[in-house]
Amino acid sequence: MLKNRFRSVTILTAGLMVMTSIGFGVMSSAQAATKHKVKTYNVAYLSYGVANSYDAPMLAAAKAVAETTGHVNVQVFDSQSTDTLQVSDLQQVISSGKFQGIITQPIYGPVLVPGVEAAIKKGIKVVNIDQILGTNYSSDQIEVHGLSGNVVFFPAKIGTQLAAETILACGSANPCQIALVHNYIGDEPDAEITSTFDAGIAKDATASIVANGDGLYTPSVALTFIADQLVAHPSLNVIVGADQDCEGAQSALTSAKNTSVKLVCYGASATGIAAVKSGAWFADVAQLPATEGELGMIALIKAMKTGKGSGSQNPVAKLPNNGIVTQANAGKFNGEWPG
Repeated sequence: MLKNRFRSVTILTAGLMVMTSIGFGVMSSAQAATKHKVKTYNVAYLSYGVANSYDAPMLAAAKAVAETTGHVNVQVFDSQSTDTLQVSDLQQVISSGKFQGIITQPIYGPVLVPGVEAAIKKGIKVVNIDQILGTNYSSDQIEVHGLSGNVVFFPAKIGTQLAAETILACGSANPCQIALVHNYIGDEPDAEITSTFDAGIAKDATASIVANGDGLYTPSVALTFIADQLVAHPSLNVIVGADQDCEGAQSALTSAKNTSVKLVCYGASATGIAAVKSGAWFADVAQLPATEGELGMIALIKAMKTGKGSGSQNPVAKLPNNGIVTQANAGKFNGEWPG
C-alpha cells in the first residue's frame, strides 16, 4: 500500500458536509459533486409529422440512441407536414437559448436554411436527416456550411429507379398506360421524383403517363383516386406511388377484381416488402427511416460532445440491388416502418 504524504482530515459522519484533503485544499461534497457532474444536452427534434407512419420509427430510433447514451434530453416539435410551422418551430428553438443540438427533418429544405445557418452561428450543433436541406435534390452531400451531419437519400435517384422498374413492369404492353400517384403535387421531394420519373419514362416510346393525382401519403386518398382511374382508363397497366399510395391502390384493384395492373412503389415498408415477396406488387424502392434517425442522433451527440462533424451518410447506398426490392431478393430486406 502506498502511503499518502498528505495530511488526512476528519470525515464527519453526522453530516451536512464530508471533508476530504488534497494537499492543503479542502472541498465540500457539493463541490466534489459539481466537479464530477456529467453535462446534460438538450436536443430539439424538428419532425416532419409525428403521425406519419414513416416518421414514427425514425423518431423512435433517434430517441433510443439518446436514452442509451444518457444525459441527452429530446424535445419533439411536430410540424404536422406544414413548412411554415416548421420554420416557426426552428426560430423558437434558436431564440429559447436552451438547446445545444437540433435535428431537422425538412418538409421543404430551402426555407429552413436561413434558420439552420443562424443556429450554427450561435454555436448550436445541427444534423439533418431524411430530406434534403438545401436546393440540390440530385445529391446527398451537405449544402449548408457548418452542418454537423447529413443522413439522407436523394429524390432524383428514387424517380430514376421508379422509372426503370416501371418500364420493366410494362413488359410487352404496347402502349403501356401508367398512373402516377403523387404526394403533394409540385412540392419537394415529390416534384424532383416526378421530374426524374418523367425523364426515365420518356425513354420508352411505348410508355405514357395517362393519370396524375395526389395520394397525400394516405391509403384512403389513393384508393379513391385509383378507383376513378380504373374506370377512366380500363387498359391501365402500371400504378406508381409511395407505399401508402400502393396500399390504397391495391385495395382499389381488389375491389375491382383487377389482377392485371402492376404496382411499382417506393418506401420498402414491412407491408411493401411482404407484398413484393408475395407477387402482389412488382417492385419497391427502399428507404430506411429508422436507420436515418439512429445515425442522425449518433452524429449529433458526437458533434455536441466533441465538436466534430460526421459528414454525409446515405443509408440506402449499400443495400442489395441498389435498394430495389424485387420478388427474387425481397428476403434480403427488412422493413423499418409499417407502411
